Amino acid sequence: MRATDNPLWWRQPTPCERSPALTPELHQKLTAWRRHLHAHPELSLQEKETAAFVQDKLTELGIPFEAGIGGHGIVATLTRGHARSRVGLRADMDALPITEDTGLAYASRTSGVMHACGHDGHTASLLGAAALLAADTSWSGTVDFIFQPAEEGFGGSRAMVAAGLFDRFPMERVFGFHNWPGLAAGTIAVHDGVVMASGGRITITIEGHAGHAGMPHLTRDPVMAAGHLIVALQSVVSRGVDPLDTAVLSLCTIEGGTAPNQIAGRVTIRGTLRYHREAVKHVILDGIERTCAGIATSFGVKVTPEIVMGVGVVINTPDEAALARIAAEKVKAEVRRDLAPSMAGEDFAHYLQQRPGAFVWIGNGELRDGAELHGPRYDFNDAILPVASSWMAEVAKAALASN
Repeated sequence: MRATDNPLWWRQPTPCERSPALTPELHQKLTAWRRHLHAHPELSLQEKETAAFVQDKLTELGIPFEAGIGGHGIVATLTRGHARSRVGLRADMDALPITEDTGLAYASRTSGVMHACGHDGHTASLLGAAALLAADTSWSGTVDFIFQPAEEGFGGSRAMVAAGLFDRFPMERVFGFHNWPGLAAGTIAVHDGVVMASGGRITITIEGHAGHAGMPHLTRDPVMAAGHLIVALQSVVSRGVDPLDTAVLSLCTIEGGTAPNQIAGRVTIRGTLRYHREAVKHVILDGIERTCAGIATSFGVKVTPEIVMGVGVVINTPDEAALARIAAEKVKAEVRRDLAPSMAGEDFAHYLQQRPGAFVWIGNGELRDGAELHGPRYDFNDAILPVASSWMAEVAKAALASN
């Protein structure tokens, strides 16, 4: 009999019916699910088919759920025994507007969209944790499995919280993970305190006066102003932020002009800012405003900065970081506690503003050129699915037991 012919293929308990390990059959199934998700990515706020796929697999596992929470969000719930403790586990589901260049058999079938950050693997891992806990009789309490949409800068966590996530599912703690290229496959990094940065999205509009490129004195050139602004803004961090602090100001796109012999009338610059301390945010924001005003005066143009701030710094709480380490040791993973925080952002921060919890990194393996997070040749490492699913199951049990 094939594993998939067995209606209980995911439920392989030990002889004493206690705490089942993740079997090769379940690993195979999770890999197939992950690759299906990879081949069918959906952008933030558009995760309709992804959510339907997750709901189908939860139904297959016999786990009840509620859908449509904060958009395409799903929360599945398992309750066992009489304990009143409750814990949440979270995975994100959305993809990115990046063209895939992996050549894989299961590469994205959607033009210009790919799972370049591993959310397909996060979703499959959480389904695996649900399968493990459903088959496990060793715990008591309630576990909520949060399948979140729109993590990539579109406020998915905020939307789920606004939709009553913690009121409808009153979990006391929440845990999650992100795969981490460059960290040995299956190694779990647990930070004491700051894990990932907060930040914001920057849009700067420069409005000048268009005209003939051969008569620039009759124009107000926004392209020239943009060049000086981009250079000047680099001093906001290098000369405005304490060197012992951490901050990034990156300007990533510039749009302006339609003809090579016309000075444009308008230029738009977009980018991001990141930081680890709230005090640094105000230094950067003030620096951006002052620099934009100065460039506007110097070049006789109108410069309008618009900054939309993110949800905050990802900061592990002490007790929950300890539980994350206990769970990592339980699954016999190598544990790292010496890694510096990242300047990448994660909207898991919004959950941690509501409840104590921890967010860990699980090594994705060797970092290859173009295969970093948000790179066109990135791919989630299916070999780490057993560690990821098992860690999530074990950290939930550890949290419930500690209460």
